[in-house]
Amino acid sequence: MSSPTSAHEQATPAADPWSQLDEAGTGLTVNDFLTTMLSQLVTALRSSVTEPYATQFELTVPEWRMLALLAHGKELSFAEMVKQSTSDKALVSRTLRLLEDRGLVTLESEGSTPRRRLICRITPAGEALHAQVIPLAQRGQASVIRLLTPEERHGLYTGLRKLHGICTGAGRD
Repeated sequence: MSSPTSAHEQATPAADPWSQLDEAGTGLTVNDFLTTMLSQLVTALRSSVTEPYATQFELTVPEWRMLALLAHGKELSFAEMVKQSTSDKALVSRTLRLLEDRGLVTLESEGSTPRRRLICRITPAGEALHAQVIPLAQRGQASVIRLLTPEERHGLYTGLRKLHGICTGAGRD
């Protein structure tokens, strides 16, 4: 990772096709699309920040994400795990089964109908592992966030929250 004074810090007007963007998106290339840029950033962050601390504890990134969600919520339904992780049902199911096999979570069915609810809970072993990993995760995330100036951090955070709210309907009246 580079320092805040790197060439990447200051976007020049020619390198910033968003500043004067019209409604038609004239001049945007696929590499300028928000979706492309965010996808590329997520991939880069996952491999440079998240994977190192996850693999240190023999966790995959999806396993770490599920464990962290349960550590925060203690008990979540399978549907809520899918929603909060923004992963597909198959990945969440496979990941939770692997965590269950390792004794890090428990999965319990509620009800006797075909559409019974699956409740996911973190175990004491899962909580202990989370307690070991979370300081490294926080430090890794902070090291990247702190590459931005306080103003850039504020703008990025509020912009991302705003777009998320709009795209999920949470920002609509």
